[in-house]
Amino acid sequence: MLLDSGLRRNDVGEGQGRATHPVIPAQAGIHSRHRPTELSFMQFSPSAVLPILLLCCSNLFMTTAWYGQLKFPNAATWAAVVISWGIAFFEYCLAVPANRIGYGTYSGAELKAIQEIISITVFVGFAIVVLGEKLTLNHFIGFALIAAGAVFIFKGPFG
Repeated sequence: MLLDSGLRRNDVGEGQGRATHPVIPAQAGIHSRHRPTELSFMQFSPSAVLPILLLCCSNLFMTTAWYGQLKFPNAATWAAVVISWGIAFFEYCLAVPANRIGYGTYSGAELKAIQEIISITVFVGFAIVVLGEKLTLNHFIGFALIAAGAVFIFKGPFG
């Protein structure tokens, strides 16, 4: 017997009538394009892992396109734009398939959250290694707050 809360009633043994575990939409006869996002061995499929790997690679290109030109302050702006655009082309060649493969396993909002966390992680490494910047505690707190936003998208308490 299903309750409105989406929980299944335990009809046997102790605790009769008490809701015991969530019902997955497919079990409830509801077909959804999106699977639950809880991590399990079942979710380590190519459609779950490949988008993340492709987004990691695409972010290497995009971070280089956006921020690599900062290493060459004397270069003409038009040249920086053209070179950055050429680098960004390869980012799109990876990001578009990543999102097409991942959509259905992940929602659009989840894909964006994954991309943002990867982007920040890649940027931190790039800023330290390539730009030679020192990141402060304020930077890390700010990045942690952005990561907290991603947690809400995947596991938020409000739905």
